[in-house]
Amino acid sequence: MSNRFYRAALLAAFPIAFASAASAHAVLERKEASPNAAYRGVVQIMHGCEGAATTRVTVTIPEGVIGAKPMPKPGWQLGTTKGSYAKAYQSFHGKVSEGVTAITWSGGSLGDDEVDEFTFFARITDEFSPGATVYFPVEQECAGGADKGGIAWTQIPQAGQDPHDLKTPAPGVRIIAAKAIEKVGSKGDAPAPIKAGDLTIETPWLRATPGGAKVAGGYVSVSNAGAQPDRLIGASIPQAGRGEIHSMSTEGGVMKMAPVEGGLAVPAGGNVALKPGGLHLMFLDLHDGLKAGETVQGTLEFERAGKVPVSFTVAPIGAQGPAAQGPGMQGAASAAAEHQH
Repeated sequence: MSNRFYRAALLAAFPIAFASAASAHAVLERKEASPNAAYRGVVQIMHGCEGAATTRVTVTIPEGVIGAKPMPKPGWQLGTTKGSYAKAYQSFHGKVSEGVTAITWSGGSLGDDEVDEFTFFARITDEFSPGATVYFPVEQECAGGADKGGIAWTQIPQAGQDPHDLKTPAPGVRIIAAKAIEKVGSKGDAPAPIKAGDLTIETPWLRATPGGAKVAGGYVSVSNAGAQPDRLIGASIPQAGRGEIHSMSTEGGVMKMAPVEGGLAVPAGGNVALKPGGLHLMFLDLHDGLKAGETVQGTLEFERAGKVPVSFTVAPIGAQGPAAQGPGMQGAASAAAEHQH
């Protein structure tokens, strides 16, 4: 019997071990996620149990959520339970068939009149479609032995049932389409920055291509306001067979370019800028040319934030920015180097 089914059997067999939920509450801070994308789960414990302090919190990772990793918490011991998935899921590193199925923080003390957060990261697979809800059962144990017990926030509503009718509902995350990712305000006619979790993506643009060109350069700025690093691992546009991340350098007066293996790190609290003459996106196997002034719908893919839809503006050949600028000497050299593969 797998660990997750064993835990479910225990909860069904011994419900009396958990006290009334009248004086406690457990919720997830982030209540929306997209399929095939990273999710930062923040479990908020709002109260203790009948006046007793919380000493243990366990989150069950549901089937269809993979690659779960907990965030350590000062003063608490961290433990994980691993088990087999019901089927193999596609990840960035190939198929995965097992992983973390439960995370436990224990040994601390959270007073009945205090609140705190317990954080984990995971990936929502495409097992879930927009409109579905993914539930993360939470068990909260408190000091005081059997008299205080704990609370199992594990009830999942049946089809058509109102979750508010449940005494101890499991925290849920609603699945939304990737295109619903929040856009933050912009000034003037500049494209609006795109907010994807902790990332802010600004000014994605491409250079127009001459007739018969098979490659095109792309550029973008990404900042990370979160506490965890992310990584840009891919990009795509409909006009190209594939997209890669490249670096450019000059050695002995000769420009050299090479793929960035393993993706490009976006540090926590930092940013990375892809621009002419340095790091950039390279779109290969073009089957349609890119014309200045048009807009191209594409995708950036991140290790944590997942696939993010973006709109690339197309600037003239050799432009140094998204505005219609001439290439200049350096721009012309960069353009030539980026189109020689």
